[in-house]
Amino acid sequence: MINRRDVLGLAAAACAWPARSFATVAPQRSEIRDSLSKRFTDDGTTGTFVGYKVEDYLIIASDKTRSGEGRLPASTFKVPNSVIALETGVVKDPDKDVFKWDGIKRPIEAWNHDQTMRSAIAVSAVWVYQDIARRIGEAQMQKYVDLLEYGNRDIGGGIDQFWLSGDLRIDPMQQIDFLDRLRRRALSVSKRSQDLTCDILPVTKVGDATIRAKSGLLPAEAGRPAFGWMVGWVEKGDANTVFALNMDCIEQHHIDGRMALTQTCLRDIGAI
Repeated sequence: MINRRDVLGLAAAACAWPARSFATVAPQRSEIRDSLSKRFTDDGTTGTFVGYKVEDYLIIASDKTRSGEGRLPASTFKVPNSVIALETGVVKDPDKDVFKWDGIKRPIEAWNHDQTMRSAIAVSAVWVYQDIARRIGEAQMQKYVDLLEYGNRDIGGGIDQFWLSGDLRIDPMQQIDFLDRLRRRALSVSKRSQDLTCDILPVTKVGDATIRAKSGLLPAEAGRPAFGWMVGWVEKGDANTVFALNMDCIEQHHIDGRMALTQTCLRDIGAI
């Protein structure tokens, strides 16, 4: 019997080798929709969207190329970082363990005060999760990145930088695979660590749908535009859809509009 990991793996294989069509690898379980790709071009940029409709065992992607390309996870790594922090005991309670602000003024005002893990993930406070990573340490971090089967599993580039400017890479299909396992509490860690991580994820309500999602953003540099992520899952009644979007953020409205564009794509595939 083919399980969800098998379906995701087959579709990921299709993304990794664009010459092989989705239909060849996973008949009737995955499809490309050019209309999703058009959402990015209409917005004046390039990007990719992949949605996994769980109950239908169906993956819908905007393209066969970018959807299989590994990129730095940026702040989407706060999700596995939270799991690892809880599992190792570096954070025992996401609401009570306090990270004292170091007094350094950072450009996002919401970062400039004491934080809990819940408040830090809500405002995507990078300094808190860098502190968490340093407390976890390289040996434990590598152990759990391997255990979670996260991306290419390479934490080279510095214990507090590997997901921001180092060697870690993850593609949209791998994001979906990881998040689906977290959603189902199927990661190889305690249920408590997974429950608490799911509970602190930022929530957006759209009608009768609940979106649990984490953004990520890499700044523009060396002539390249900023790069943005939005990953998570939607719960609507008994239906669940896991998704990953990334895009070139050429203008400020692309950064600000990542959730809106994600919702448009989710609406296009009937997830909200």
